[in-house]
Amino acid sequence: MPDQALPGPLLRVLVADDNPVVRAGLAALLDAHPDIEVVARASDGEEAIALATRHRPDVVLLDVRMPGTDGLTALPPLARLAPVMMLTYSREREVVAEALRLGAAGYLVHGEFTAEELIGAVRDVRAGMATFTSSAADVSDSLGVSYESNQFSSQMQSVVGQSSRALPALAPGLLRRGHNRPIHDLSSREVEVMDLIAAGMSNQQIAATCFISEKTVKNHINRIFAKLHSATRSEAIAHWLGTAHGGWNR
Repeated sequence: MPDQALPGPLLRVLVADDNPVVRAGLAALLDAHPDIEVVARASDGEEAIALATRHRPDVVLLDVRMPGTDGLTALPPLARLAPVMMLTYSREREVVAEALRLGAAGYLVHGEFTAEELIGAVRDVRAGMATFTSSAADVSDSLGVSYESNQFSSQMQSVVGQSSRALPALAPGLLRRGHNRPIHDLSSREVEVMDLIAAGMSNQQIAATCFISEKTVKNHINRIFAKLHSATRSEAIAHWLGTAHGGWNR
């Protein structure tokens, strides 16, 4: 498939992984795209910090488990230099949670994405969008991570496409408008879910758009209804549109 990247500044990447085969494979994959250049390869966290300081990459791909200075130890100083996406075989919830708390901009587990999806994820992270594969997505949601995240699933993408076609009047950025201001004590994720409810989305569409499970959507809705003192979707929407939207710019 031809590369669909738009013309723009070269995307400079640092790859940090203790496995030389993985490092070489990632570098070959990334360098095959004309808008991406691997500027450095590191075999451990300490080397990654030194190389990132020297080369100032746009994105760092970082393994979790490496000898010496591991990925989680190196993550905070690296995150101060560039967006860091964890690219690893480690899928334990506590590891994912710790990586996100330490500043990871995304978390991809080997075996849960294709080569094309990896390229897209690298570009997304440079653009400020967090990216998670399925093993990490629910953890990011439980921590209230408010990035615009992706989870790789053709079925989910299909539902997202259906949802987006149903929202022609939704203003750009509306889904993220509540992250810096509480409304009815709703969390940032609950604000996002309530906006989607008001836009007429089903639970399945909301799950696809937010990259969370339908069970998680139902849990959010139950909490939203309690906070809005509503028993039905229509009541919640009436409260939401009458208060949140009407008084937003005051």
